Amino acid sequence: MTAENEREIYHKLEAMKEIRNKTITLERLKRSILTEVRSGDQEGRCLAQYKREMELLQQEKMSHVEELRQIHADINAMETVIKQTEESMSRKLSNASRLHEDYRPLKAEVDLLRRQCLGLERLPDLHEEEGSPITPDRFPALPRAAPFAAPAPRKPPPPPPAFRQQPPPMKSCLSCHQQIHRNAPICPLCKAKSRSRNPKKPKKK
Repeated sequence: MTAENEREIYHKLEAMKEIRNKTITLERLKRSILTEVRSGDQEGRCLAQYKREMELLQQEKMSHVEELRQIHADINAMETVIKQTEESMSRKLSNASRLHEDYRPLKAEVDLLRRQCLGLERLPDLHEEEGSPITPDRFPALPRAAPFAAPAPRKPPPPPPAFRQQPPPMKSCLSCHQQIHRNAPICPLCKAKSRSRNPKKPKKK
C-alpha cells in the first residue's frame, strides 16, 4: 500500500469521525427542537384556556358590577322613601299636637259642664278609649277643672282645617298583594323583593 493510499484512508477515517460526531450533535439538536415545539404547543393550549377563564371572570365581574349598581339604586330609592315617610310622620304628629292644644281646654270645659249641670262623669281621655292608638304619655295630662269654677264664656273654637295630604304613589306587592310604596324595592310586610310590573326597557343604542 502506497503512502498516498494511506493518506486517503486516514482522511476518510477522520471524515467519518467528524460526520459521526456532528450527526450525534444534530440528532441532539433535533430532539431539543421537537421537545421545545411540543412544550410550546402545550403552553399555547393552556394559554387559550387561561384567556377563556379570564373572559369568564370579566363577565362575572361585570354581572356583579351591575348587581351592585342595582343595589345602590335600591338603596337610594329606599333612602328617598324613608325621608318622605319621616317628613310625613313628623308633619302628622305635629298636626296632632296642634289639634290637641284645641282639644284639651274644650274637653276640660265639657267635663266641668257635665259634672256641674248634669252630674255626669267626665268623658274618657284619649288614651282611655277602646282601641285608641294614643298612650297616656303621648300628650300632657289633661288639667283637672276646679270643682266650683264656672267656665269662662268663650266662643266655640272653629273646626281645624281638614288636613288633606296627597297619598303617596302605591303599587301592589307581587308576593303578598298588599299596597306598598311605588318606589319601595323591598316589601315591608313580607320582605319580598319588589319588582315593577312594567320594567323600563333598555335604551336602544
